[in-house]
Amino acid sequence: MTEEKEKSQERIPANFLEQIVEEDITSGKNGGRVHTRFPPEPNGYLHIGHAKSICLNFGLADKFGGKTNLRFDDTNPVTEDTEYVESIKADVRWLGFDWENELYASDYFDQLYELAVQLIKKGLAYVDDQTSEQIATQKGNPNIPGEESPYRYRSVEENLDLFERMKNGEFEDGAKVLRAKVDMAHPNMHMRDPLMYRIKKAKHHRTGDKWCIYPMYDFAHGQSDSIEKITHSICTLEFDVHRPLYDWFIEKLDTFPSHQYEFARLNLTHTVMSKRRLLQLVKENIVSGWDDPRMPTISGLRRRGFTPASIRNFCDKIGVAKRDNLIDVGVLEFCVREDLNKIATRVMAVLDPVKLVITNYPEGQVETLQVENNPEDINSGHRDVPFSREVYIEREDFMEVPPKKFFRLGPGLMVRLKGAYIVKCEDFVKDEFGNITEIHCTYIPESRSGSDTSGIHVKGTIHWVSAQHAVPAEVRVYDRLLILEDASQVGDDFKKFINPDSLTILDHVLVEPSLKEAVLGKNYQFIRKGYYCLDKDSTGDKLVFNRTVGLKDAWAKEKNK
Repeated sequence: MTEEKEKSQERIPANFLEQIVEEDITSGKNGGRVHTRFPPEPNGYLHIGHAKSICLNFGLADKFGGKTNLRFDDTNPVTEDTEYVESIKADVRWLGFDWENELYASDYFDQLYELAVQLIKKGLAYVDDQTSEQIATQKGNPNIPGEESPYRYRSVEENLDLFERMKNGEFEDGAKVLRAKVDMAHPNMHMRDPLMYRIKKAKHHRTGDKWCIYPMYDFAHGQSDSIEKITHSICTLEFDVHRPLYDWFIEKLDTFPSHQYEFARLNLTHTVMSKRRLLQLVKENIVSGWDDPRMPTISGLRRRGFTPASIRNFCDKIGVAKRDNLIDVGVLEFCVREDLNKIATRVMAVLDPVKLVITNYPEGQVETLQVENNPEDINSGHRDVPFSREVYIEREDFMEVPPKKFFRLGPGLMVRLKGAYIVKCEDFVKDEFGNITEIHCTYIPESRSGSDTSGIHVKGTIHWVSAQHAVPAEVRVYDRLLILEDASQVGDDFKKFINPDSLTILDHVLVEPSLKEAVLGKNYQFIRKGYYCLDKDSTGDKLVFNRTVGLKDAWAKEKNK
């Protein structure tokens, strides 16, 4: 490829937002600056949809030498909490990003109040005494123009007086609101004299009891952008109908002309993406908390063993669209498999153990075998694994009457024990119910891995753990949260679509002794089973592992049936 072609390809924008930013920089708009913001509401934990927005906002600024503010939209004291603030900051940092400024809409409450006063003085805002129900009825519908409030033409002086008295706490919640005076016949319902302020006598997590009136999102959002001189205010697609009002406030107040752009939000199959419904799952104890590994929250994904790189790669892979679409959760799982394959330490864990006795192996003898940590990483080294006369293997790796092409253990069949020896099944023992309780094998002493001189070739290799050295553990196997593919179809009855097998607990698992040193945040591949990580519920007496994802997409097979 020529140098010119390489440069030409480098200049191709990855998505329509990058194209907009490039054009703005080229034209010198806003002095060629790029300043984005990520504005979460601190009323819950961030989920995978927010991760897409984080990657987009911070990624655009990083790519074009700009800055990103982390600004908390804390305008509703009833639902907000410092716990959520701290969790959001932790999630953004964990994803690998840092912000230029940590800001809050509440930083601007005084300025926002003064801006509202300006609109009142211009005759563009008024205090309304109607109830929320009356206002909603009065607004009409997209086919019927709204009716003007009987309070719409109050004098400027009366509105200023009432608004100040609202601020001073003279009125009860819901008694009055401040509305913008726009157009009650506007085809866009958001332009029909929208609410700017409401009374909420609740303690705010940052301002305490200083305020009892709080700005509505549409007013606080755009003006906070203007105050911070945000150049590219990026929102999800449902806010495109809010943009005319965003622009109206900026025009009437003559503030910095921030501009809002919209992209399609992330919708993921088998996944609840509504913060309200996620909160319901937590409050009703359907899940163990916001970081339950079945939850699509960033903290839940982290606890389940997803890596920052896998989530960033996922957000990059699905791209930025202008229309809503539904992304298969299998794409997210593919991204984490791809990353973990490169970095996860391979270990042996037997999830459903059955004892295998090597009858010709010396009793009491223990060998130390060296097993590679990760064949994908030549620098990962090896670890010591003890081997003895009695080991445990997976129950599914033995069949009493094996079918053709079953390359594991059965009467007369031979298989290699991973990193150890070739063994041949000579006999087995059953209990009174017909269950296999013990498998008897002989081993080929000359077949030790790394120094095999036996000349025997077998097609199957299975994992194992030494019975004498095995460490008991609990494994939590997580699966899709919903059995229904498209969560937007479920309505408020979404709970009846929760997958009853979204969590399976295996409590008789045996793992190799090296996992006694397992640490939080490290990823492991249980050979032939999947990717796992240590859970925070682990103690010195009890190891608990979460399955991040299987080695293959089991759901793909179900879909193809």
